Amino acid sequence: MRLEIWFEFASTYSYLTVSRAEKLLQDTEVELVWRPFLLGPIFADRGLDTSPFVLDPVKGQYMWRDMARRCEKYGIPFMRPHIFPMNGVKAARIMTTALDQPWCGTFARSVFSAQFGRGLDISDNIVLGNALETCGVPQEPWLNRAQLPEAKDALRAATDQAGRLGVSGAPSMVVGDELFWGDDRLEDAIIFACDERR
Repeated sequence: MRLEIWFEFASTYSYLTVSRAEKLLQDTEVELVWRPFLLGPIFADRGLDTSPFVLDPVKGQYMWRDMARRCEKYGIPFMRPHIFPMNGVKAARIMTTALDQPWCGTFARSVFSAQFGRGLDISDNIVLGNALETCGVPQEPWLNRAQLPEAKDALRAATDQAGRLGVSGAPSMVVGDELFWGDDRLEDAIIFACDERR
């Protein structure tokens, strides 16, 4: 069974899921499929011009405190970045072009860690280049690929597909026809994917 993880690099809770998923799936036969996409167009379709955590300061304040608690619980570094939501378009394009590479999960974790673990700006090519070097690959070819029309089209298509699947937030997990929304549903999605009775 495949478990698709739809995530957005600007999403706080996606940081938790991307950080935890591979380890949780280690002793299962579930195939993990990374699905980067952009929340901006999905929010725009609902009349929102930014994150609900920005539009509702009370909800935003709760989210930051919740993130600090959950990161402490999971032993994941946490630092609130000075920009939120961050521009993760270039990171998502790189990830989209690297989905067939064995290091793509490492890249995603490195980008998230730079942003929410060290407070760095992931729209910066230096930050993205360092993330690529963490994967043991040369940065320039991949940074260049992110600017190609094919990369832009592929990310746009992925975002459209997310909308068709009913994805309204990140992270979202898809197992077959079932949709699970939120980092706190990651374990439920894995259990569902592992259930041999289906």
